[in-house]
Amino acid sequence: MQNLFNLRTKQKFSQAELSRRSKVSQTYISELEANKKQPTYPILKKLAAALGVSISELIEEQSPKQREENNGQTRTY
Repeated sequence: MQNLFNLRTKQKFSQAELSRRSKVSQTYISELEANKKQPTYPILKKLAAALGVSISELIEEQSPKQREENNGQTRTY
């Protein structure tokens, strides 16, 4: 879930901080960001609430321009 990474880093949250706020394990968040897992609806609700966004914002596809803008970001975990 590339958008999860982008929204998390935009708010300057570490995976640990997002985990604390959402009550979703840091390991699971890492697996979501690496596209190793697909989130369930309850997990999406928790993550969206912790990030202050809607579920649709969390799961929406990025436009090519957004991908280009985010390619310069350094991943921090």
